[in-house]
Amino acid sequence: MIENDEAGDKIAESLSSFEEGSNIGRVNANEGNPDQGLAKLVLTVVELLRRVMEHEALRRIEGGTLTDEEIEEMGQTFLKLDDKMIEMREIFGLKESDLNLDLGPLGNLM
Repeated sequence: MIENDEAGDKIAESLSSFEEGSNIGRVNANEGNPDQGLAKLVLTVVELLRRVMEHEALRRIEGGTLTDEEIEEMGQTFLKLDDKMIEMREIFGLKESDLNLDLGPLGNLM
């Protein structure tokens, strides 16, 4: 049984002071549109995955592992996804620059 956990108290105090002084963006569900915070988070994850997939697609194109038909199909898919992202941002009143997360000392996600 731990009678005096000074280390735990110090960690809790450090975390508390870090949170108070932090500029980390948080999802706020109490804004004018409660769905906007969740939509921002979901669309940010989708945008991150889209960028990763585009990077992989370019790598495969440069590596010559795709046929012309596959390249065309991927291009069309990415265009449709981009159109859908624009539509979803408009529905929730978000700008492209809103789709990012501040990771504190690590910087921005994208």
